[in-house]
Amino acid sequence: MNHITKTVEIGGNTITFETGKYAKQASGAVVVSCGDSKLLVTAVCTEGFRTFDFLPLTVDYQDRNGANGTIPGGYLKREGRSSERETLVSRVIDRSIRPMFPKHFRMELQVIATTMSYDKDHETDVLALCGASAAFHISEAPLTQPIAGVRVCRVDGEFVLNPGFEARQRADIDLIVAGTRDAITMVEGGANEASEAAMLDVFDIAQEAIRTIIDCLDEFRAAAGKDKVEVGEPPQLDADVLAYVMENGKDKAVAALAVGEKHARKDALKAARNSVIEAMLEGEEDADVIKAKTSDGKGAWDKLIRHIMRSTVIESRTRIDGRAPDSIRDIWSEVGVSPRAHGSAIFTRGETQGYVNIALGTEMDSQRMELPTGKHERWFMLTYVFAPFCTGEARPLRGPKRREIGHGALARRALLPVLPTKEQFPYVMRSSSEILESNGSSSMATVCGTTLALMDAGVPISKPVAGIAMGLVKEGDDYAVLSDILGDEDHLGDMDFKVTGTRDGITAFQMDVKIAGINREIMAKAMAQARDGRLHILDEMAKAIEAPRDEMSEYAPRITTIHIKTDKIRDLIGPGGKVIRGIQEACQVRVTVDDSGKVDVASTSKEATDKAIQMIREITQEAEVGALYVGVVKRIVDFGAFVEIFPGTDGLIHISHIAHERIDRVTDVLAEGDEVLVRVIDVDRSGKIRLSRKEALDSMGA
Repeated sequence: MNHITKTVEIGGNTITFETGKYAKQASGAVVVSCGDSKLLVTAVCTEGFRTFDFLPLTVDYQDRNGANGTIPGGYLKREGRSSERETLVSRVIDRSIRPMFPKHFRMELQVIATTMSYDKDHETDVLALCGASAAFHISEAPLTQPIAGVRVCRVDGEFVLNPGFEARQRADIDLIVAGTRDAITMVEGGANEASEAAMLDVFDIAQEAIRTIIDCLDEFRAAAGKDKVEVGEPPQLDADVLAYVMENGKDKAVAALAVGEKHARKDALKAARNSVIEAMLEGEEDADVIKAKTSDGKGAWDKLIRHIMRSTVIESRTRIDGRAPDSIRDIWSEVGVSPRAHGSAIFTRGETQGYVNIALGTEMDSQRMELPTGKHERWFMLTYVFAPFCTGEARPLRGPKRREIGHGALARRALLPVLPTKEQFPYVMRSSSEILESNGSSSMATVCGTTLALMDAGVPISKPVAGIAMGLVKEGDDYAVLSDILGDEDHLGDMDFKVTGTRDGITAFQMDVKIAGINREIMAKAMAQARDGRLHILDEMAKAIEAPRDEMSEYAPRITTIHIKTDKIRDLIGPGGKVIRGIQEACQVRVTVDDSGKVDVASTSKEATDKAIQMIREITQEAEVGALYVGVVKRIVDFGAFVEIFPGTDGLIHISHIAHERIDRVTDVLAEGDEVLVRVIDVDRSGKIRLSRKEALDSMGA
């Protein structure tokens, strides 16, 4: 293959797509670059269909330390399992590109995006997304249409496409938006209480840029594309079986769908399906025919359920559980669930329930992360745990899946805009969300539960945050936007978008669209309906707790902050950390000090804190000229005595300043170990301290 290069300009930066030079045994291999950022993105489409009931697509994004000139930490000195950032970027690519393949396509697909060079002013996540689309577009994989992605930020009131690192730090809206030429298909990001109108403007700006990139990708395929594999027609159900199930199963399906409780409804639907299939097979004896008709019968039943659910919503504006499209399930909450956690809450909405606890810690509890942009500390951590019992399943407990990492990241992003600064609240915070029941939008239950638990812990958040999951059913030009969707509505619907925020605006947004053609009118209605739902949820949450508690839990550490001079940090730490460890062990506290001289002392005991602070003061205090001190004579020499006025700090009383009268020997007045009152009369530039017993006696009237 010849070396093919195409470029496109987005937001004042040139994005370049190249192929034909590297990784030529992959089905499609593209080097995508912008500035000094460069990635190799490969796509592979294997031969032969697989017997899966889903698209076997694997997506992996890989940062490489060498790409930004660093060496991995740890003993092995090599990259290990995927980091949270790599997982989140992989999810963004997967969610954007998966809907672009025919639903019945079953050849195994894999895309791997590897960072070759990293420039923090040209972020690699959107480049990897565009590169994945380009790699599949030029390969034989049957991508129905290419997609592209851009980052849109609002910086100083202006919308910017793919901004640099410094601008992103100042942005109050930061969204990754992916889509086809005509429609938005995926959104991921956060905002600082943005309005619904501003978010809609983001989509319009992104759509125009996406269209420009796709024009480039089409030119790229025209120059370097392979012939697409033949997908063939989707498998068809037996017409007689389909007709039988549609005619004889409708009443039973409607009755089963009307069952309110999730598991009872599932059991009712299964029983109804089996009864219809059994009736259809009555008298049939051929085993092969029975097997084929049973399989087609189950497929026909799924079509029937989908049709009934969607048509009922469109025609009668009634949902599976009988709610109106904009109705929210019953909500109840409670706080203070765990006596020993520093803050805790239960948030329940319908059959979705989350238990959240908060732990407060000190700076040494922060999460240290190595990212391509450098080393960072995370002061607010949020973990999301989706145990099998929450859906009535039994399966082994393993590490967090990509979905759990993604939901946790979304919930964390939702809370960041309302958290206090380190100066306002010098605690590290960790939220752990355990999903106890799940039937739709457990990530939004995590947002609500974490808000309640933070307030229960006395964390001074600026405003409560709530989240809601929205859905869509669209048939032709008619549609219904659904608030607070169930799991079945997510599965059978056309869109899933989650929006979180305060009463004043949006803090996080995530959207996945399963169809093309969602226009601005639909999005505007969906976002307005989501806002109404969010305000209702905030009202319900306020019944449990309205604002952060004035006092923290008695089991939470109290952090007292003092400041010392920077040249005393060394004295406080001591050789090999000996001094600071000694203070911690003696007082049973945790002491942290930073380069500015800020010292945090954390303990649940005021007495222990006071004792530790006194020890720190003694170690780090400096002699003040004119101040009186009671010191201990440490050493006597011919010309005077060295007196320790506080631990680690000595001064000299010259023989002429020991007494009012002239003395011949220091030992005539002082002995080693004596306590003596002295005044500091001078501290020279080198730090040497001159003391006077005589002036101290004068000040006492002696």
